[in-house]
Amino acid sequence: MAKRHYIPITADVPGVGDRAKALIRRAVGTALAAEGVDFPCEVDVSVTDDGGIHQINLDMRGVDSPTDVLSFPAFGLTPGELPGEEDADPATGLTPLGDMALSLERVRAQAKEYGHSEQRELAYLVVHSVLHLLGYDHLDEGPEKARMREREEAIMTALDLAR
Repeated sequence: MAKRHYIPITADVPGVGDRAKALIRRAVGTALAAEGVDFPCEVDVSVTDDGGIHQINLDMRGVDSPTDVLSFPAFGLTPGELPGEEDADPATGLTPLGDMALSLERVRAQAKEYGHSEQRELAYLVVHSVLHLLGYDHLDEGPEKARMREREEAIMTALDLAR
């Protein structure tokens, strides 16, 4: 990364210490670099529990259930497309890419379910969310989902957290 990104992390649950925050920031930075985001940007991260993400899902998407991660892109990008210089906030010089919300309860449960570390699961969900912020999607079982999974695995390998 040529320039620093601003990645504020808020948590309304215990267990989100300096190590977890550092991993979140490293995963965001690695994903952004892998996707060619070399300009200063902002990604806001909220870490909550199943109840908190359930409420966000209901309020923002009308979906009455918890989930592992939610992504709220600032732009309607397509994979490979990036915001322009004109999209930067003139006051900060940062381009706001969007927000993500993660359920720490889901991180722990899914790590156990999939038989890998909580760190890997946390990083994976962060990478997954960053790709959504950059226009990737997986609604179909076809080429879009395959492209997103390929990018996720490449970034997880760069983080030394591959399967």
